[in-house]
Amino acid sequence: MSPASESPAPENPASENSAPETSASENPARQSPTRVAPHIVWDWNGTLLHDIDAVIVATNASFAELGLAPITLERYRELYVVPVPRFYERLMGRLPTDAEWLVMDEAFHRHYWVAAEAAALAEGALQLLRDWQAEGLTQSLLSLAPHEQLVPLVRAHGIHGHFLRVDGRTGPSHTTKAGHLVRHMAALDGTGVTAGRTVLIGDAVDDALAAAHVGARAVLYTGGSHSRASLESAGVPVVDSLAEAVRTARELAG
Repeated sequence: MSPASESPAPENPASENSAPETSASENPARQSPTRVAPHIVWDWNGTLLHDIDAVIVATNASFAELGLAPITLERYRELYVVPVPRFYERLMGRLPTDAEWLVMDEAFHRHYWVAAEAAALAEGALQLLRDWQAEGLTQSLLSLAPHEQLVPLVRAHGIHGHFLRVDGRTGPSHTTKAGHLVRHMAALDGTGVTAGRTVLIGDAVDDALAAAHVGARAVLYTGGSHSRASLESAGVPVVDSLAEAVRTARELAG
């Protein structure tokens, strides 16, 4: 179960009620391109951050508290799905009640954030971010991890300056990425980013569904939460490295 989920209504960075973001003044990536160029929206958990080991540790620790049997990485990737309560439905044979879900979600995240301290960026991720930006191209980060925990973690890895915008979840933890991507793209209005030349790179079928929802493309990476067979069911390119993901994103964006 990845530390994920989402929120409604387009975010206005100037509003006191909106989630905070990396500011333009401290972010060299923020610019207003004079022409429409390819843009990448990066997923975080299981994509830029190689945290699948932490996810399995946290999942099994929370399962032990809940009286569920431990799960292997292979089995996890076969069953994992967003929204996450459906993952539990596949395990339990029924959807958890609202009360059960709150307990499950709290237990997972309590263990995850401890385990995730040891997680590193995925192989080659930092150089890929640098190279894309060095070409004068733009990228942003959208995660279903809680916003208030995501932003400090991205900063701790020293990569926040590569993104026009960093957004995490600000709403309930049992929904999908589509609504968040709508808000994310709306917040990028005025930066030269268009859905037609945007590619979302993620590790879940839900990422492909979210991209399609806003008229963008998607590339799915096998290093995270889903099996290759599961990812291929989305009908978008599936790759085994982030370098291949960026090459494919460039081709898709035209």
